[in-house]
Amino acid sequence: MAKSRFEYVRNYEQDLSILPNTYIVIRVDGRGFHKISKEYDFAKPNDRRALDLMNVTAKSIVEQFPETLCAYGQSDEYSFVLKRDCALFERRQAKLVSTFAATFTAQYIFRWPQFFTEPLKGWLLPTFDARTVIYPTIGEIRDYLSWRQADCHINNLYNTSYWTLVLRGGMSEHEAEQTLKGTNSSDKNELLFSQFSINYNCEDEMYRKGTIITAVRERGKRRIKEAHVDVIGDEFWKTCGFP
Repeated sequence: MAKSRFEYVRNYEQDLSILPNTYIVIRVDGRGFHKISKEYDFAKPNDRRALDLMNVTAKSIVEQFPETLCAYGQSDEYSFVLKRDCALFERRQAKLVSTFAATFTAQYIFRWPQFFTEPLKGWLLPTFDARTVIYPTIGEIRDYLSWRQADCHINNLYNTSYWTLVLRGGMSEHEAEQTLKGTNSSDKNELLFSQFSINYNCEDEMYRKGTIITAVRERGKRRIKEAHVDVIGDEFWKTCGFP
């Protein structure tokens, strides 16, 4: 290959590799999804179409990259856990981050018409960014997924209470915010039940627990499974078969 006197600029490139023999978590997050949800009229507090779109997009990623052990998603984020011995892109951080963010964005846009009748607008397209975190053992992976599921519960309970006050209680958004200020989980559960006859524990499990996607071997074939279960307790970890 011919060289030029300008080729020296390649020496400025950084090619950081992720520590070997560690689990890699790639968390993909929606960029500016508050505007997306408002412009495309997402239902409050949860839009089933939007969550199903996130899930089918995530499953396509798990299918495409067999190095993925599992994925957990809620709202506009998804975390992909890569195996300890993953050698994808020689574990180069920039390649992993850019590939997962770009692929997730492309699949999300491609699959949008399956769930929404309103076409996307060129001036406001959904996009996703990504980051990587590494963990040494499956114990930290369990705690990481537990953290994200706890976050899902906290956010969904608040959003359910908030939008119920607005949509069914007739409050302004400011009034709902002030009503919930300083309340704990028990207060919000009591508010929903006493004022609106809503038993939060009977709400859709996907809204309360998020979605866990696993890739398992069955009769020699790799199968992708979606579930909405507790990942904080022991039961999931007894049966998941993770190394």
